[in-house]
Amino acid sequence: MRTSQIVTLKAALLLLAAASPAFAQNSPAEQCSLAVISQTINKDAKVCDSNIVREMAKRGQAFEQNQEGIASILALGPGYSPQQALQWFEQAAQRGYAPAQVNLAVMYINGWGTPANYGNALHWLHEAANQGFPRAEYNLGFLYLQGLGVRRDYAEAFRWFEKGALANDADAQTNLGYLYDLGLGCKQNSTTAASWYRKSAEAGNPMGENNLADMYLRGDGIARNHAEAFRWFQKAAAQGHTGARIKLGYMYANGLGTTKDLQTAYIWIDAAAMAGDQRASETLHALEAELSPEQQAKARERAQHLPAQQNQLLAKDLTK
Repeated sequence: MRTSQIVTLKAALLLLAAASPAFAQNSPAEQCSLAVISQTINKDAKVCDSNIVREMAKRGQAFEQNQEGIASILALGPGYSPQQALQWFEQAAQRGYAPAQVNLAVMYINGWGTPANYGNALHWLHEAANQGFPRAEYNLGFLYLQGLGVRRDYAEAFRWFEKGALANDADAQTNLGYLYDLGLGCKQNSTTAASWYRKSAEAGNPMGENNLADMYLRGDGIARNHAEAFRWFQKAAAQGHTGARIKLGYMYANGLGTTKDLQTAYIWIDAAAMAGDQRASETLHALEAELSPEQQAKARERAQHLPAQQNQLLAKDLTK
């Protein structure tokens, strides 16, 4: 089973923009993050009381307006809502703050707090991309790749993903690798695909880790190496990537790159099944024929304690 995939809208919050000091309109000393966001994302950020952050946002500080928008879309407390998120992002976007421009576009793409509107989304993504903001470039590539609000155009998707990838956006690097992998919008080149997957994987991107592992497993664009495949699937699986969890279970079940261990294989594959990945069912049934009911019960209990994919990804990608 081939597991190389694009980054999808399944975890749509992955599209929210990370902040960059280059786009901040107030100095780091003046920036003030909400504690719940800073503790999850950026432990070095200056943390202020939520009332102070709200007051700074009301005074027109774009950084804090974006913080309030993120808190609102996550409904972190009473008084927060998608409609408020839209208002906060729009205020910061109008001030030219690129992360908020991308976040506002995401609201329009997903129809959060407003009817979906790809025209508005494209406008704000281009505003941010004109400032050289990599997350906007990634999102534009994604829209062209999927044909959302625009005619599907692999060459245009390639152009935007390449811009984001060269600016070190790990999701853009993964998707650029995917285009090279399949020859979409460019000449197919497995070696180049593997190199972009590696850049993304080394930045800790779970999809990049999974796809690089898959290249090692298949020996496609890179020398086959089961130990390396196991190592990278393990990294992606630890972050909750369900495809990587299934492949990691497959490697345990067959003793590829590791000692054969059917019970551990069951743990990882069952965790993927619990997360809703339908691909896990067939392999689970095969393992159940080889494990006792007691072994299956212990494996299920351990699988339940593995971190969920969505929470891990939110913690990684929602920033100021």
